[in-house]
Amino acid sequence: MAYLDNAEHRLVSEAVTAAEAATSGEIVTVLADRSDGYTDVALLWAAGAAFTAMSLFAAFPLPFLETWDAIFGGWDHEWSAGELASMVITLGLLTFLGVMLVQQWEPLKFALIPGPLKTMRVHDQAVRQFKVGAERRTTGHTGVMIYLSMREHRAEIVADETIAAIVSAEVWGEAMGDMLSLIRKGRVAEGLAVGISDVGHVLAEHFPRGARDRNELPDRLIEV
Repeated sequence: MAYLDNAEHRLVSEAVTAAEAATSGEIVTVLADRSDGYTDVALLWAAGAAFTAMSLFAAFPLPFLETWDAIFGGWDHEWSAGELASMVITLGLLTFLGVMLVQQWEPLKFALIPGPLKTMRVHDQAVRQFKVGAERRTTGHTGVMIYLSMREHRAEIVADETIAAIVSAEVWGEAMGDMLSLIRKGRVAEGLAVGISDVGHVLAEHFPRGARDRNELPDRLIEV
């Protein structure tokens, strides 16, 4: 899914070019639709709901049996152990499938994912993307990745080891705040551009551009 049009892509690319003009650091931007499929979380919700339904049946069987009789026209039916077991299993299976089905609606699926888990998986995916696309790919190991995950409403700034040794993670807080304040308003490209500018100022302070520096990483926004 493409979130930005060509003009917005140019805005981000130009922001990277401008930010790198004063620093030997290299900035890579990645915009992801999501950082994980969260199938395991959906399965846990479905399994939990199925277990709950079966437990309720075991604890309070009469309402379930009366409902079954009302639907299928039974009257004072003597349920065998095998029939009761089949009903419990069927109830659990139908509940499992039903909960899995409703989670196909993305807003509900992501609303059911705990916030800390979203944060952890966005961070892990940002680190993976950084290792593939930016880590140690510059002469001085001065790459920085700005990673934005839209479904989780999370962002990460990951820096190469040379930068991380000098610039603490807290320093990126201002860039993150400026960027997210605009993104929350739906101004994704402008938010990225502001975050890129802030990161560029930090890099220029610690890693000023030298005469022999050249562009080693792409300035374009990468959408995944």
